[in-house]
Amino acid sequence: MSETLDEATTLKRRTFVAASTVAAGLPLLPSGRLPTSTSTATPAPADRLSTVRLTVNGEQRTAQVDNRTSLLDLLREHLDLPGTKKGCDQGACGACTVLVDDRRVNACLTLAVMHQGARVTTIEGLARGEQLHPLQQAFIDHDGLQCGYCTPGQVMSGVACIAEGHTGSREEIREWMSGNLCRCGAYTNIVSAIEQTAKEA
Repeated sequence: MSETLDEATTLKRRTFVAASTVAAGLPLLPSGRLPTSTSTATPAPADRLSTVRLTVNGEQRTAQVDNRTSLLDLLREHLDLPGTKKGCDQGACGACTVLVDDRRVNACLTLAVMHQGARVTTIEGLARGEQLHPLQQAFIDHDGLQCGYCTPGQVMSGVACIAEGHTGSREEIREWMSGNLCRCGAYTNIVSAIEQTAKEA
């Protein structure tokens, strides 16, 4: 009896979601599911496509993308750079932080087409061969990570925090790193890693 009720409830939910989606004018995949990103949706018409050229980690890169593609999806799905993480996809967690022309940016909140000709640095571009960036090494030295999911964004934001000169005290570091969330609660060690790196810079 309970299995029958569960199946009925699931069908009602699916029907409701599908009907709501159609009413909102959003596209459904043949399976009846919503696309998870612009890359899995029905290909965009030619007038909604743009060729984006930018320098990523010192290398010239070009991709043709739907005009609605975020910088995050460009990096992960078109340029095969999965180090930048998709967390909340709403600009609230900082997991997708990258440097654009040396300024930290939430890659999920900005469109790829807005950065034509820009210089983008992702976590993959910090190390020099086998030599880690000093802040990457400091994160290891101070155990500034647990699950590691937020770490790329934390490191990129930390690099910018140091470059911006916001490392006068632990309180200042906390304030300027407050846009990057860590579910594991490694904040104290993250601050220590940034503090050490700033002193050695």
